[in-house]
Amino acid sequence: MNDAEIRVALIGYGLGGQSFHAPVIATTPGMRLAAIVTGNAERQRLARTEHPDARVVDTADELFRVHTETDLVVISTPNRTHVPLAMQAIDAELPVVVDKPVAPTSAEARRLAEEAKRRNVFLSVYHNRRWDGDFQTLRRLIKDRALGHVLRFESRLDRWRPAPKGGWRELDAPEEAGGLLYDLGTHLIDQALCLFGPVADVYAELDKRRPGIAVDDDVFLALTHASGVRSHLWATVMAAQDGPRLRVLGDRAAYTKFGTDVQEAALRRGERPSAPNWGVDPPENYGLLGVGQDARPVATERGDYRGFYIGVVRSIREGAPPPVDVRDAIAALEVIETARRRAQPPGLPPA
Repeated sequence: MNDAEIRVALIGYGLGGQSFHAPVIATTPGMRLAAIVTGNAERQRLARTEHPDARVVDTADELFRVHTETDLVVISTPNRTHVPLAMQAIDAELPVVVDKPVAPTSAEARRLAEEAKRRNVFLSVYHNRRWDGDFQTLRRLIKDRALGHVLRFESRLDRWRPAPKGGWRELDAPEEAGGLLYDLGTHLIDQALCLFGPVADVYAELDKRRPGIAVDDDVFLALTHASGVRSHLWATVMAAQDGPRLRVLGDRAAYTKFGTDVQEAALRRGERPSAPNWGVDPPENYGLLGVGQDARPVATERGDYRGFYIGVVRSIREGAPPPVDVRDAIAALEVIETARRRAQPPGLPPA
């Protein structure tokens, strides 16, 4: 592809599409949000207000009938629809980005990856938290050997939502891929695999804490990496007080960071990544690096989810590797499947 803008069609305009894809796509150099697919009348109204230059389409079928007007399809829909919609895009020979999890099972994800490879169609998965500022900071510290040899990685995403909200994420049918392990757990696992490589063993606790909930809403994983590092990962909606976002122990120093990446809250407020100081962590949230009382604040790297889509532009135009390889998403799904098989909480049978 030449330097013309990549025309993006976004399928789905719920929270993910509206807040985590559309504003990032619209502000990524080399991209243009050309179409939004949603059959919901209120979301159509919002889409036209927030992105007046994009055409609004009722259904994915309507979009694919005129697919020559699209250069990239982005799928941000309920998990059960990810694979069928991605297959439609691949059949139309359109590059495609799928939100996480890419599929309800690793087997379905492999079939999708094989079809994309067979048809020579670009496929990537939106593991956007690789572009969190705290994760970028930790990657730099590890690369610089500031921690020495890493022994243990602790990572958590805490929420306080004691009342269920309803919706497809709380449905327990296998094809829905509902629950917190598939939702926030995917990010936590992906980050651990990126930093420390393949997993040799998985221990899991999956609980249902809220009355009437049908899926896991409180998750703990202990991963033993082939490299010897141990990762302890938490995700919960029952955290009345937050723990550290990251705590990483090395044989030379430790790094502890409180507070989640600022981008999520900004996107939910309707801010755009083109805003001044986007992704800049306030100094009071800087993590501490060192030993005991000698630990010092370390400025957080600037987070920017546009990094994912900049990588997509390079892949489509220049043939560069995808910003997230679908094989990484498959590896994360394999960890999820192992966790579900081995965890035995009351009321949640193994997958």
